[in-house]
Amino acid sequence: MQRLFERAGSTFSEFVLGERLARAHRLLTDPGRTASSISTIAFESGFGDLSYFNRTFRRHFGATPSEIRAGPRRS
Repeated sequence: MQRLFERAGSTFSEFVLGERLARAHRLLTDPGRTASSISTIAFESGFGDLSYFNRTFRRHFGATPSEIRAGPRRS
């Protein structure tokens, strides 16, 4: 399995992190989940440390979880 990830230029850990971040993004933008706090969504997505989640999410998506939840900015 490790060789498959090496060929793809990734590691298993990076794959899992990407899946967790994608799940968190989906939950943050789900209209049915507006009552769920960001920390709840982070924990449901497999993150045990909220600071790490916020940092990693911003690095991956270029925006904070709060900014993603708020939606596109209008000028």
